[in-house]
Amino acid sequence: MREILGRRRRLRFRRKRGPVQLEAALTCAAEWKWPVLPGVGLKVAGSRGDRGRGCACPDPECVVPGAHPFDPGILAATTDERMVRWWWTNRPTAPIMLATGGRAPCAVSLPAVAGARALSALDRMGMRLGPVVATPTRWSLLVAPYTLEQLGELLFVKDCVPSSLRFHGEGGYLVLPPSETGTGQVRWERAPLPGSAAPWLPDVEAVVDALVEASTSAPDGGSRLAY
Repeated sequence: MREILGRRRRLRFRRKRGPVQLEAALTCAAEWKWPVLPGVGLKVAGSRGDRGRGCACPDPECVVPGAHPFDPGILAATTDERMVRWWWTNRPTAPIMLATGGRAPCAVSLPAVAGARALSALDRMGMRLGPVVATPTRWSLLVAPYTLEQLGELLFVKDCVPSSLRFHGEGGYLVLPPSETGTGQVRWERAPLPGSAAPWLPDVEAVVDALVEASTSAPDGGSRLAY
């Protein structure tokens, strides 16, 4: 009987918290202290044949449909629970955008095919990774915060860096699960461990060093992370 009552209480609690985007945004902001804001999202399907996969922003040629800030802008990102609730109560399906840099996580991303190869290579090397975000087109490895100066010094001493790498640092953003964008569903390839503490994140230098090693270790002398 107690188990049944406990389940009912948990279900009522989950219903109060609302859609999955709101739950995920609250976890990021309130528990992990990651500043988030709602992304622009996808346009609503209108005329016959319109599948609604285009971006809701004014740019008809948007290259990241649904997966970027617009209104509000990136500077509005916050960890305030009340603001997060207000945003996603009014826009329950809005993508979750993480404002990277500062005290928030940064990221290193690769095209999806190269990202899958990279994770396999890093696992074989025994590299400890933090959360990994996957979209149908790109995979992003979350790393500890770094400054642009630190990144510049890191890349300057490298003989070569895979051209497929992108860096999401200060002033940047990253779409988080369980958002849906114009390229498809966003998911955790490596999900944060459950709990109230913020997820552990590796240093960007360790991740880039491992990616460079994985890239240049192809038997034919080419890059494993080419695409």
